Amino acid sequence: MMFSATFTTETRALCKKFMQDPHEIRVDEESKLTLHGLLQYYVKITEKEKNRKLNDLLDALEFNQVVIFVKSVQRATALDKLLVECNFPSIAIHSGLAQEERISRYKQFKEFQKRIMVSTDLFGRGIDIERVNIVINYDMPDESDSYLHRVGRAGRFGTKGLAITFTSTDEDHEVLKKVQERFEVNIGEMPSQIDTTSYLNA
Repeated sequence: MMFSATFTTETRALCKKFMQDPHEIRVDEESKLTLHGLLQYYVKITEKEKNRKLNDLLDALEFNQVVIFVKSVQRATALDKLLVECNFPSIAIHSGLAQEERISRYKQFKEFQKRIMVSTDLFGRGIDIERVNIVINYDMPDESDSYLHRVGRAGRFGTKGLAITFTSTDEDHEVLKKVQERFEVNIGEMPSQIDTTSYLNA
């Protein structure tokens, strides 16, 4: 349920007036709920190693659908092209596309014609696709909110999910640290083996 800011402020004032020793509890969006049911790891990596690592992950992991987030339109186009050349069923969505083309590509992904989507933060909010069980942050987002919205694409609808984040700069590690502090989650370094049942529904 959504309340307007005015309504909430008035309610708060009213409660304080009539209640003895009231306690106020605030919930930080859906964040803790979203992140706690999700398996999350980071991979410390150089920029040059990202493509090889991504390739290895897509080969090794069991996935229904994957969303790979990058930081720019250029990177989305280039990475999608590379994945298609490596015979991965990939499609890209970004702000450089006309609205109609964007809708068409989104539809292809939603209808399971493509299993991998490379996207900018355009796709990070408000879009739910049931079959997405893995999110890969090829590029780390600039702030913790974006991280939440991105990884929230995986493991929705009460299903399991996996989020893997590539970190290659001090800034990346700083954002990761803020995410862990703010959402009270522990994001560990990715192990060499991940148990499939921990992120894939039977």
